[in-house]
Amino acid sequence: MNTTPIYTTAEIREIESLVLSVPNPPPLMEKAGLAAAEIAQARLLTGNNHRILILAGPGNNGGDALVAARHLHGWGKQVTLVFTGESARLSRDARQALEQWQSIGEMIHREIPANGQWDAVIDGLFGIGLNEARPLEERYQQLIGQINHLNLPILALDIPSGLLSDSGRVSEVAVRAAITVTFIALKPGLLTHDGCDHCGEIIVCNLELDTTTLLSPRNWLLDRASIASRLPPLRQANSHKGTYGRLGILGGAGGMIGAVLLAGRAALNLGAGRVYLGLLTQEDAPVVDLTQPELMLRPPSGFFEPDFLDALVIGPGLGGEIAACIYLEQALQTSLPLVLDADALNLIACHTELSNAIKVREAPAILTPHPAEAARLLNTTTVEIQHNRLEAAQTLARQFNCIIVLKGAGSICAFPDGHCHFNTSGNPGLSTAGTGDVLSGFLGALLVQALPPENTLLLAVHLHGAAADTLLEQQHGPVGMTASEIIPAARHLLNCWIDQKTSGYRYARFGGQFKPNNQ
Repeated sequence: MNTTPIYTTAEIREIESLVLSVPNPPPLMEKAGLAAAEIAQARLLTGNNHRILILAGPGNNGGDALVAARHLHGWGKQVTLVFTGESARLSRDARQALEQWQSIGEMIHREIPANGQWDAVIDGLFGIGLNEARPLEERYQQLIGQINHLNLPILALDIPSGLLSDSGRVSEVAVRAAITVTFIALKPGLLTHDGCDHCGEIIVCNLELDTTTLLSPRNWLLDRASIASRLPPLRQANSHKGTYGRLGILGGAGGMIGAVLLAGRAALNLGAGRVYLGLLTQEDAPVVDLTQPELMLRPPSGFFEPDFLDALVIGPGLGGEIAACIYLEQALQTSLPLVLDADALNLIACHTELSNAIKVREAPAILTPHPAEAARLLNTTTVEIQHNRLEAAQTLARQFNCIIVLKGAGSICAFPDGHCHFNTSGNPGLSTAGTGDVLSGFLGALLVQALPPENTLLLAVHLHGAAADTLLEQQHGPVGMTASEIIPAARHLLNCWIDQKTSGYRYARFGGQFKPNNQ
């Protein structure tokens, strides 16, 4: 179930146009400014804090800040207002907001006063208007640097100034907000790339608009609420290992056996009935995983026998030798659901015949590129991928006719029909070797348990990050988190979520019936 929509800048403009085109349109700027003032008062100006610096820029974002300034002044707060625009060039609503502030008789500054003392800051310099064609002027770069160096809590209006609304990229400098109140709906740039480090807590004020009725969204938030309906069903007592699928994981060239072992352990702990590992290395290849002896190690050639597997993960530690290409080509010719990761993606990027083979497959495939792998697949640079992660994810899904997760800060799950989901879970603890292999194992495990590919992707991606978030709390920070630790944390979370979904019924037997948790 999709819950929270996300709109691009163009879509927000379309919604605003629809709302303002009717007779007696709602006062959106007044509502936005009032909402901002209420958040500032409730969250930043508590106790003895009553002094606030407000920066109002040259557009409608500045108008929102002017409205907030008026309300805070009326509530007895000490407001210092810096206005950087020109009255004659303001929109009608923003000009009215400026005139209402001037009628109070308070001073308007053009620069931040030297030696001023404040308890908090409101950033209303720029909203969603900045883009690649409209970079920050030098004076605004200096202003943003000044307010960042005040070391005060900053409330950003709509989006931190300097952050691009669609891509989440900072081209020069951007406000580092403690809270961002975004109006009408979420924007992509709040949720991915640099946005993850600049927005702080995000609060959505829809200004009493029913956005999904006004414009059908193509992008959605991937959070705990949105994956509740995508969980596997409660397991039946009358089941066995064959009920929960046969997964193959193929990779582990010389020096990279650990990648396959991590993926296999992840798959087993997330409920796959049987997990087979096919190692490409012939030298010192283990015959058993002593840490997880339930895993079955087999020659890769046997993976393609009819009806041997229900799904296949290929790529962790696969390498780039001729044997890897041969096995990948065989995999693409099967009707098995596939998870393609790591070196499998690099081989597809290098060999046109492999690229063409994936595009014409009828069976589902899930691709899991990080930005560098995505760049190879699209024959571009990592920088270009990161400049517009949403566009890159959409292009990958469309070009390869597959479902995609573009990994990174604010991972994006994209589908061939163009719709995307922005993941909200995860933290820098995932920035370590092997976490991608663990995600591949999660994906394979859910596929063989007969979850639809879309549900598989969204659940695995969010669970992977949520497990890291659980560890973050337990370890009081991300430093030193390892991929192996993600696996038991994810297993615990998944069981908890399924238990909550099924109204708290567990497998303890009581009088021949299932016993609710509260008895």
